[in-house]
Amino acid sequence: MSPLLCCPRSTLISPRLPSLSWTTPPRISITGEQRSAVASMNSDALKVVPLLSKHQLRWSFIGGSRIQQEPRGSRIVHRKRGFRPSASWLTSSQIASNAFTWGTVAVLPFYTLMVLAPTASFTRRTMESSVPYIALGVLYTYLLYLSWTPDTFRMMFASKYWLPELAGIAKMFTNELTVASAWIHLLAVDLFAARQVFHDGLKKNVETRHSVSLCLLFCPVGIFSHCITMLLAQMVNRSH
Repeated sequence: MSPLLCCPRSTLISPRLPSLSWTTPPRISITGEQRSAVASMNSDALKVVPLLSKHQLRWSFIGGSRIQQEPRGSRIVHRKRGFRPSASWLTSSQIASNAFTWGTVAVLPFYTLMVLAPTASFTRRTMESSVPYIALGVLYTYLLYLSWTPDTFRMMFASKYWLPELAGIAKMFTNELTVASAWIHLLAVDLFAARQVFHDGLKKNVETRHSVSLCLLFCPVGIFSHCITMLLAQMVNRSH
């Protein structure tokens, strides 16, 4: 039976067991030549591996320099795109072209009703409505807003007497948006004049289909035609 030793903390320790002690690792001394050699190795390794590649250079005193290659994997980054209205959806030329086309198409049904069915009740109720003039007015205002520039007012009243001049108006109409707004302006005024001619003809029982047709493209000529028609109708009534 082996003897037992007693420690201050009353712990039993067998003499056969090896003594436990903490050992500090030996210090490694590096000379100046070794440091220069390591620095040259690092510089050579950095020259071999491109900076933009998927490799990583790791160096330690124990393991030396190691090159680790990362696996190439596609990284998908999902970015939330919010709704951002952009002015480049339609160019100014496309806006002008669409306004010109749809404005012309919009007024054709009203002229068709006044020419083909002037005495129908549906035509009378339709021509009493103010909806087409409101729609044309909104479209004209929008085009006027897009075509307006700081020089628009100066080109309109270029004279020293604040009167329009032909050269300034011609220069202003080189813009497609300005031409489209002027066209919508003409469509609204022509339709309004045609409606007045239509109602006057119904009231006085005078033929207005030819005058209404002329108001579509030649509004002053259509008004003049209606005036001549009214004069001839009065002469015929007096003769009878």
